[in-house]
Amino acid sequence: MKKVVVIFCVLALAWACSSDSTEDEEVIIPGEKEEVSFERSAMLINWADNIIIPSYEAFSADMEGLLSAFNTFKADVNESNLIALRASWLTAYKSWQHVEMFEIGPAETVGFQLNMNIYPTDNEKIDGFIVNGSYDLTLSSNRSAKGFPALDYLLNGLGDTDAEVLAFYNGDNKEAYLQYTEDILMDMQSLTQTVVSDWTNGYRDTFVANDGASSTASVDRMVNDYIFYYEKYLRAGKMGIPLGVFSGSTLPRNVEAYYEATISNDLFLEGLSAVQDFFNGTHFNSSTQGESLASYLDALNTLKSGEDLSTLINGQFNTAKSMVLDLSAFRAEIENSNPPTSMLLAYDEVQKAVPMLKVDMVSAMSISIDFVDADGD
Repeated sequence: MKKVVVIFCVLALAWACSSDSTEDEEVIIPGEKEEVSFERSAMLINWADNIIIPSYEAFSADMEGLLSAFNTFKADVNESNLIALRASWLTAYKSWQHVEMFEIGPAETVGFQLNMNIYPTDNEKIDGFIVNGSYDLTLSSNRSAKGFPALDYLLNGLGDTDAEVLAFYNGDNKEAYLQYTEDILMDMQSLTQTVVSDWTNGYRDTFVANDGASSTASVDRMVNDYIFYYEKYLRAGKMGIPLGVFSGSTLPRNVEAYYEATISNDLFLEGLSAVQDFFNGTHFNSSTQGESLASYLDALNTLKSGEDLSTLINGQFNTAKSMVLDLSAFRAEIENSNPPTSMLLAYDEVQKAVPMLKVDMVSAMSISIDFVDADGD
C-alpha cells in the first residue's frame, strides 16, 4: 500500500509539472507595435537547404548502409555479420531521430513516421507473418510489425544470446526470417527514397515559396509539426508513456528499442539535439547557423520574465539534456526503480519546454496551434 501511495504522489507531481501554464509570467514583445525586420522566406530556405534535405540525404545513406549490412548477413549468417548488422541498424536509428520531426509535405503524404517507428512492436504479429508467409506491409494495420522497432525484435529480441538469435536465421525457417527482415528493410528504403526524391524534385520550391503568415503557410505548418513532435513523440512517446505519466502505471514495454535495452537514452538525446539544432537554425552536421525560430524571437525582441525567450528555451533544452545524461537506460530506470523518481524528474525538465514553445513562442510569432493537446494520448 505504501508503494502505491508513493507512486501516486510522484505521478501527481509529474502531472502538475505537465501543465501548459506559463505560471502567470508575462511574455513581452517590446517592439510589437513597430514593423519587425525578419523575412520568413530566409528561414524557410535555411530549413530546407541546410537542415531538412541534408538530414534526409544523410538518413537515406545510412539506410543504404543498413541494407548493405543485411545483404552481407544474408549471404553469410554468422555472429560477426550479425554484430555489424546491429551496428548499422543503430546508426540508421540515430539518423532517423534527425528527420522524424519533419512530418510535412512528402513525409506526411506517405505517413513516414507511422510506417517507420511505431512502438512497441507487435512481436506476436511478426512471428505469425513469418510462420504463415503471408502479409502486406503496406496496410496501416501492420505498422506495428515493421520499421525500426520490428528490426529491434528480429535482431535483438529472438533470443538472449547471439547464438540463440542466429539459430532462427540458420534453422528450419531460415528463409522466412531472412525474407521478412529483407521485406521490412525494402519497405523502409522505398519510403525513404520517395520522401527524399519528392523534397529534391519539386517540394523544396513549394515549401520555400509558401512564405506567408497564414495557418496554411509553411512556417505555421512547420512550427505546428515541430511542437507536435516535441510534445507527442519526444516528450510523451520516448519518456512520458513508458513512465506511466498518462496511464498511472509504468509501461517498460513501451520504451523505444525495448529489446536492445541500453540505447533508449541515446535515441532520445539524438532527438532532443535535433530539436534544439532546428530551433537554432543549425546546419546539419555543422556548427553554422542561419535564420531560425531563435533568431525570429530575437528579431521580435521577445522577453519572458525579463530574459530573452530564445535564451530561456535553449537553457531549458540544455537542462533537460543534462538530466537525461545522468540517467541509466530508460528501461532499467523504469524496471529497477519503484517509482522511477530520477526519470520522472528528468521528464519534468523535458516538459517545461512545452509551454515555452506552445504558448510563449507561438504567441510572439502570431501562430495558432492546430492540434489537440497530446497529454491524453
